[in-house]
Amino acid sequence: MTSEHSAGTLASSGPIVLIGAGNMGGALLTGWLKNGVSGSSVIVVDPNPSEAMRQMIADAGASHLTGVPAGVIASVLFVAVKPQVMDTVLPPFKAILSAETVVVSIAAGRTIASLEKHLGEAATVRAMPNTPAMVGRGVTGAFANARVSEQQRQLVQNLLKVSGPVEWVPEEADIDSVTAVSGSGPAYVFYLVECMAEAGRKLGLQADLAMRLARETVAGAGELLHQSPDDASRLRQNVTSPGGTTAAALGVLMAEDGMQPLFDAALEAARKRAQELAG
Repeated sequence: MTSEHSAGTLASSGPIVLIGAGNMGGALLTGWLKNGVSGSSVIVVDPNPSEAMRQMIADAGASHLTGVPAGVIASVLFVAVKPQVMDTVLPPFKAILSAETVVVSIAAGRTIASLEKHLGEAATVRAMPNTPAMVGRGVTGAFANARVSEQQRQLVQNLLKVSGPVEWVPEEADIDSVTAVSGSGPAYVFYLVECMAEAGRKLGLQADLAMRLARETVAGAGELLHQSPDDASRLRQNVTSPGGTTAAALGVLMAEDGMQPLFDAALEAARKRAQELAG
C-alpha cells in the first residue's frame, strides 16, 4: 500500500495503525490527511473518539475500530495513548507487527524497553510532540533505536512533521529533557499569559482587558519569533531601550533570583517526573 505525502512519498507495505485519537493522536491524523496520506491506508483504534473525530475518520475513508485489527500487518504502529494505560492496551497489538513494522510512541516517560516488554523487539521511535501540533505549529523531539532503518526513519519523519519541525536526538535519555522543554513547554507559556494578565489587573486594568492584552502580546511575539531570522536574545534587545520601561521590567525578570533559576528548577522537576514515569 502506498500513501502520498506533500513532503515526499510514504511507501508502506501495510496500513498505518493509530492507537488513540485524542488531542495528540487526532492532531497527527488531521495533519496526515491534510498532507496527502490516503485515508484508506489508516486504521484508527480508539474505543471512544469524539463525534468530530468519528466524522473526520468517516469522511476520509479511514477505518475506525475499537480493538486490534484482524488480518493485517502494520507498516507503522503509532501509539498515542496515555502512559498509564499502555500496559493494558499494548499487548494484543503484538499480533499485527512484523520485522518490517516501525513502532512510534508519543507517551511521555515510557521507554523503548517498556514498549518491548509488550511488543517484543522492534524498530521503535520514541517521540515527544507538543499541543501546538493541533494547529500545525508543534515541534517534536524524536529518538530512533538501532533497528530503525533509514527508510523507516524517513517515513516517521514525514508522518511527524505534518505538525511542525522534527528534531532527532542522539540518546533516548534526551527525550526526557525534550519533554521538559517543549513537550510541557506550552503550559509554561499559557501560565505566562495568566501571570501577565493578573499583574495588569493589579495595575488597575479591567481583568478581561488585561487578559486580551497579555494573550495577544504573547501570540504576536511568538509569531514574530517564528518569522524573524533573529534569535530570541536579539528580538528582546530590539524591544529594550536603555533606561526605558522594558529595561526596568527586565531588570526584575533577569535578576539573579528572577526567571532563569525558576525555569531551571521547573524544567528539572519536569525531567525528573518523566524519568519517574519510566519506572
